[in-house]
Amino acid sequence: MSNPYDEHLDKRPANHQPLTPITFLERAAAVHPEHVAIIHGPLQTSYREFWRRARRLAGALAAAGVGPGDTVSVMLSNTPAMLEAHYGVPMTGAVLHSMNTRLDAAVIAFQLDHAESKVLITDREFAPTIKEALARAAVRPLVIDYDDPAFPQEGERLGGQDYEAFLEGGDPEFAWRRPEDEWEAISLNYTSGTTGNPKGVVYHHRGAHLMGYANVIAAQMGPHPTYLWTLPMFHCNGWCFPWSLSVVAGTHVCLRWVRAGAIYEALAQHRVSHLCGAPIVMATLLNASAEEKRPLAQRVRFITAAAPPPEAVLKAMAEAGFDVTHVYGLTETYGPAVVNEWKAEWDALEPAARTAKMARQGVRYPALEGLAVMDPQTMTPVRADGETMGEVMFRGNIVMKGYLKNPAATEEAFAGGWFHSGDLGVMHPDGYIQLKDRSKDIIISGGENISSIEVEDALYKHPAVAAVAVVAKPDEKWGETPCAFVELKPGQSATVEEIIAFARDHLAHYKAPRHVIFCELPKTSTGKIQKFKLREMAKGMAE
Repeated sequence: MSNPYDEHLDKRPANHQPLTPITFLERAAAVHPEHVAIIHGPLQTSYREFWRRARRLAGALAAAGVGPGDTVSVMLSNTPAMLEAHYGVPMTGAVLHSMNTRLDAAVIAFQLDHAESKVLITDREFAPTIKEALARAAVRPLVIDYDDPAFPQEGERLGGQDYEAFLEGGDPEFAWRRPEDEWEAISLNYTSGTTGNPKGVVYHHRGAHLMGYANVIAAQMGPHPTYLWTLPMFHCNGWCFPWSLSVVAGTHVCLRWVRAGAIYEALAQHRVSHLCGAPIVMATLLNASAEEKRPLAQRVRFITAAAPPPEAVLKAMAEAGFDVTHVYGLTETYGPAVVNEWKAEWDALEPAARTAKMARQGVRYPALEGLAVMDPQTMTPVRADGETMGEVMFRGNIVMKGYLKNPAATEEAFAGGWFHSGDLGVMHPDGYIQLKDRSKDIIISGGENISSIEVEDALYKHPAVAAVAVVAKPDEKWGETPCAFVELKPGQSATVEEIIAFARDHLAHYKAPRHVIFCELPKTSTGKIQKFKLREMAKGMAE
């Protein structure tokens, strides 16, 4: 029997358009053309000009042969060019690949090759690393140098032209390409990688569009918010906030370097209403000197991820003028997909009970269809008792398409019809989840993921090292830092400073351990290192 609601009621251009966040900027420019879209140092850009520049970028890229399925890589700080890339690149049908500015040349070279980068837009600040990466890489992308107009850098020019000259070749009225299908890829973000090379996480237009609305709701944004960029835009596309701000025609306040004085100056001068960041940003704000701090005339909403802030930190933030919202997610979920949605009645709880509520990661984001804690073997939900552990799993439109060129890892991640986070947690009776451990041994330091296995692999190359295990050590400033437990070969010697220096020579500096303990590693009867014991030791060191 046919369904009468399907007869003659077809999808057609008038009633069905593929979702894409590009339309957010198109609308903002049409409705609020003179509203300030971007502030960068002394420079200001209106929504009309933001829209024109994004189209210029798209036109210039198209003229350079960039089209659907191509990859445009960027190595940029939180600058206007990074915002323009979030719209201009997908306008051509190409995919935006934002690289972590703290990575070393070897990892960058791997990403450029794996992504088959056709164009690379790079800030002159990162010229030494990018030069080495290009020498290592097999691909030969068109290289465009970005000269920051507000904060000029003196790094070597690596390309044939600079960014502004490149844009001059683009049409501000460029007929940008809407995706034929909202499932088309919009961006590529690489994980830190728990073993071997990092995996390329692919986002689609549909998810990016839905995150535009979801962030506005979760961050409690009204019309025309002012957002300060303390969160790196390379991190999960800035949790999709480059697209979200256009939904409400907000103002992006770019911040090239995350420093206390600059943050407070921007907060006060521009009456910033929102910012995102890891616990390190909170520590930067709270530990700022009296000379760096500025009185704030407004309350500021601070959205933070990683470990939930302690009660004392939340109290200090509130007294400083900040209202903190705790979120949780992964690169594979477009950034935040879980929010600790606070309930007013919890304010009246005793401190210990209130802290227990704060320690939870929370409930699903408005754009997420399913959040569960399940037994990964049986794929059945664990008891919602706040004690039974299982794996945190996600399902919905803000879950990645999959891992680029890695079908095996994609199938493993989506086994049983859910995305497996690898994080272990519990489900509370009221539906709020709480993380208990990380099955992948990822260390989150200053908001950046560090693979313990990658650090261990580097330290194993030291001639005096017989065995090594790296775990997270709690850190008041960074949240966590790598702590290496090292067992030396018989007759060999090494100092703490030597091991740390060796690690820095083989890794990006932020991945190198800050603490090294020489000892005999605890092992099982089969020789497996017992990391849980080392975690306890590292935790004890921090107390």
